[in-house]
Amino acid sequence: MLNHKTYGTGPNLVILHGLFGMLDNWSTLARRWAENYTVTLVDLRNHGRSFHSDEMNYALMAEDVAALLEEKSIDECYLMGHSMGGKVAMQTALTYPDLVKKLIVVDITPRQYRPGHNDVFAALEAFDPADISDRKEAARLMNEYMPNPGVQLFLLKNLARNPEGGYQWRMNLPAIKANYEKLTGAVGNFGDAYDGPTLFIRGGNSGYVQDDDVELINILFPQARVETVDGAGHWVHAERPEALFEIVTNFIGE
Repeated sequence: MLNHKTYGTGPNLVILHGLFGMLDNWSTLARRWAENYTVTLVDLRNHGRSFHSDEMNYALMAEDVAALLEEKSIDECYLMGHSMGGKVAMQTALTYPDLVKKLIVVDITPRQYRPGHNDVFAALEAFDPADISDRKEAARLMNEYMPNPGVQLFLLKNLARNPEGGYQWRMNLPAIKANYEKLTGAVGNFGDAYDGPTLFIRGGNSGYVQDDDVELINILFPQARVETVDGAGHWVHAERPEALFEIVTNFIGE
C-alpha cells in the first residue's frame, strides 16, 4: 500500500504530489484544509516512503490510488494532483470515476509532454549519496547542473540518512529514469471521459497548460473549467499558496 499521512475529519480530500516530490510538499496546505476535511497526502510509487517497483505508468499508479482508497474505506473523495500527480489523478478519475466526487488538476494537462528534466537527472546523479557527509556537500555537487537553490532544496528533501553511514535516496531514481518516457506520456484513451466536476488550475507564468490544450481537456473532462493563478509558475502551491487554497476551497464547496 502507498505510504500516506492523514489530517483532520470530514469529507475526504486526497492529494497527489509531482515528479521527484513527496507528500510533505503539501503538508502546510493540508493542515489548513484539515479544519474542514479529512486530508490524505500520498507518496506515489517510487517516491517518498512508498514501495519501489521497476514498473511505473499511469494505469498502475491509478490502480495504486484506488487500492489505497479501498484500504482506507474511502468510497468517494475530492481528488487533487499536481504535475505527475495531476496525471495520476486524471487517470484515476477516468478509470475509477465512482471514486472521484470532484477532480482538481494543478498545472498539467492530459497530453504528452516533451522530455524536460535532463538537468534534474544530471544533478541527482552528480554524486553517490552514500559518499556525502552532509546536505551542503550534496548541494555543492548539484550546483553545476542545477544552480537554482529552490529546486536544489526541493530535490534534497529526497535524501535520507542511511543507518550504515552516509545518505540514500528515498525515491527509486533508476526506476523513475527508466520509465520517464511513460511519465511524460498522455493519459486516457479514445472514448474515455470523466463526467464529474473538474477544475484545472494553471500558473500564469507556467507553460504547462496552454489555451490550445482546452479542447483536449474538454473531450476527456466535459465539465472541466480552467482557472489561472497570476504570478505563479509550475509550483502554484509553493508560489501562491493562498490563491490556490482559496480557489480549491471554493470549488470543493460549490
